[in-house]
Amino acid sequence: MDDPKPATARIAVLAAMLFQNVAYTLLRRYSQGVLHENYSYAEVLVLAEVAKTAVAGAVACRGEANPLATLAALVRDSRQMLFLAIVYATMNLLSFAALRRVDASTFTVCAQLKILSTAGCSAVFLRRALSPAKWRALASLTVGAILVSRSALGGGGAAEDAGDRRVAVVGLAAVLTEVTLSGFASAYFEGVIKASGKRLTIFDRNFQLGLHSLLLYGAVIAVEGGGPPSFRGFSPAAGALVALGAAGGLLVALTLKYADAILKTLATAGGVVVSIALEALLLGAPLSAGTALGAAVVVIAIFDYALDATPKREDELEDLPPLLDAPTRDGDA
Repeated sequence: MDDPKPATARIAVLAAMLFQNVAYTLLRRYSQGVLHENYSYAEVLVLAEVAKTAVAGAVACRGEANPLATLAALVRDSRQMLFLAIVYATMNLLSFAALRRVDASTFTVCAQLKILSTAGCSAVFLRRALSPAKWRALASLTVGAILVSRSALGGGGAAEDAGDRRVAVVGLAAVLTEVTLSGFASAYFEGVIKASGKRLTIFDRNFQLGLHSLLLYGAVIAVEGGGPPSFRGFSPAAGALVALGAAGGLLVALTLKYADAILKTLATAGGVVVSIALEALLLGAPLSAGTALGAAVVVIAIFDYALDATPKREDELEDLPPLLDAPTRDGDA
């Protein structure tokens, strides 16, 4: 008889991921859309990264005789997470470049292709075999997500001349590159976490990733000439967003450990649907026919994927591409 613990953990982390996404989305929209609070969202993101890194570092040092030596060892052996932090930073830069050249509607619709890019990268880099039923469900999920985002944002404007079209092509190339990198990053992070086994815990990995991400954030701020954070307009809602953002970073790693990158996209898409429903119910947001149709397609696709009874390959994730060596540590997350 199969051990029920992994299945229980998988359901628990996916549910937590969904509800974290819902809470974060609703609180941000309430804070900035209803209360019109004017704190810096960039400062919220940086503080969330600081909080996540601090929590991960504290847990990584738990029970260690020499915490500083433990953290120093993690920093020395963090090449994989440095690479991932660079990928994430590149994705952020590409997003900014794309949003300067294409309208928000086009950007958001193209961003939904992350669902398929994650599945494709999981198949290529993690040797994950997906049945035709699962590919059908993922394609339906992408269509549903596009319907939801397109209806929510409205149609984008067309380019007016050849110059505008060239700018739009550059923007579209940027967003599609960011989408591809997103799928690769999800598959890579999952592979690193699962290949590490008991050598490094997810808190070790989160500390490494958070530290390198903060260093890169600092470098970008220094290059752009930004000053120290002012925390002007910071509110209890902003503090709650920091906590939820930090929790979300830890939940991503938990989801990749106990589930996989594709199921993470399903949980995120499900969170979007729940957010839309609650936003209409609690905040009085309009609910168009296109949004409702897209939400229904997303829900059906999630059930279609989850109920596919095709058995998994027994050797899945056993023949991963070579990953950089990680030091051995006792215990697991």
